[in-house]
Amino acid sequence: MSTPDERPPAGAPTPGPDRPGPDLLALAVRLRGITASVTRTGQDFARSHGLHHTDLLALIAILDGDGHGGPMTPGRLRAHLNLTSGAVTACLDRLERGGHITRTRDTADGRVVHLHYAPAGRTVAREAFRPLARRTDAVRRRFTAEEIEVVLRFLTALDAELDAEARPGTDPPPPSGT
Repeated sequence: MSTPDERPPAGAPTPGPDRPGPDLLALAVRLRGITASVTRTGQDFARSHGLHHTDLLALIAILDGDGHGGPMTPGRLRAHLNLTSGAVTACLDRLERGGHITRTRDTADGRVVHLHYAPAGRTVAREAFRPLARRTDAVRRRFTAEEIEVVLRFLTALDAELDAEARPGTDPPPPSGT
């Protein structure tokens, strides 16, 4: 079995639909291991700040929402987390009281509320997740930019496929870069 530092020889064929690649089980084991490590870090953060697991998922969605498609709204968060509006309100109240998020009214339509990660909340989270970020960066530096692009394409496609599976009636986007 190869180690993460080993690279295929130059000119080696790239795995694809008609070429065998890494064993699916080996890939699943690695993905589970990464998920478990990241989950532990998230659970430690949540526990140390008196947050529920759902609160942590909401913070992640709010953080990601700020960079993808504009600010998160309570309605989008409710759909994303598959919660009732009452559960989302309770979650947002906890996060706001804890200084993790802010809620602002849309300037064009005051009925719309935007959710933002509060600067103080970002600072606290950044410190808690700094060891994970350092380790991720250390591993990333062992790979070429082209290799990282392939990894990102794979993870993006996998994320889209899993998201489509979780939301019946939606199809994943076609793979990019192929």
